[in-house]
Amino acid sequence: PSVATPRRVGMLTGRVGATLCVDTRTRRTGHRARVSQLFLPRRTVTRLSVTSSKMPSPPENTRNPKPTLLTFDVDGTLIRAVGPDANKWHKDAFAFAIHKVFGIDTTIDVIKHHGSTDQLVLLDVLRFHGFEEHVVLAKMGDLKNAMVAFAETHAGNAGLGLEILPGVEHLLKTLWKRNDVVVGLVSGNLEPIAWRKMETLGIKKYFSEPKIGGFGSDHADRVELVKIAAMRAVKEFDLEPGPEMEVFVPGVVFKERVHFGDTPNDVKAALAGGAVAVALTTGVFSEPELREHFLDEKRCALFNDLTDTDAVLRASGLEP
Repeated sequence: PSVATPRRVGMLTGRVGATLCVDTRTRRTGHRARVSQLFLPRRTVTRLSVTSSKMPSPPENTRNPKPTLLTFDVDGTLIRAVGPDANKWHKDAFAFAIHKVFGIDTTIDVIKHHGSTDQLVLLDVLRFHGFEEHVVLAKMGDLKNAMVAFAETHAGNAGLGLEILPGVEHLLKTLWKRNDVVVGLVSGNLEPIAWRKMETLGIKKYFSEPKIGGFGSDHADRVELVKIAAMRAVKEFDLEPGPEMEVFVPGVVFKERVHFGDTPNDVKAALAGGAVAVALTTGVFSEPELREHFLDEKRCALFNDLTDTDAVLRASGLEP
């Protein structure tokens, strides 16, 4: 079966990734800063110029006063890497940036990077090669811009070694037809790289307009990416936020917020960010490894894939 019944398995164990300074465009909150410089303003990252696929506008969407916000991780959740060129374009962008800025030839596969964010991957790879953290942080803006420059130059290769996972396109198309949801991304990818993958594989058109999300170019901590996506949805769709923290309380601004991901870090980020966690065994982590991080069965669900659209909608608090 494509869905397993979730159950309580213990307490959430801490924040995901590094604890940093975050800027959601509407607020700034200080946190202890082991790698605080990993957050840089979005304007420092060059954007890819992506031409949207032509598609008829969805039905007039007045948005319910309290829509449901659904956000999806990218790699391992919506798409998977396959074959000898698995995720080659993205990996080559890392290699290019590291060589350009630090003059060494390497690959991100020297570290464990599943469930990480692009900034943390850059930091961890360079620390693996002996570079001091503060040296890497000082060059993080240059590294990110070099990655995006490579991605733009080689955009035609964005789909190499990538394919859409089963059920994804049908689910996204179903959501696109509804007027009670906002659909975006929460991904460790730099934003231009994440959207280019979606465009190349033909599914970018199913995400809500204007496009919203939280990305590895915004912050290194996935918890903050979940929150950033919510704040952007409030701004872009002219929702009434009320007191700022009420954005993260179910039933106040959003009917519910739901985040889909395939790693323990996705589960932890969703829960810590106030969203329902929908875990998928479509990546490299098993059901027990994902369930280990479930906090509350009412706020967690697990699927083997996204092929049962109706079951996924119900887990998201939506009627099929």
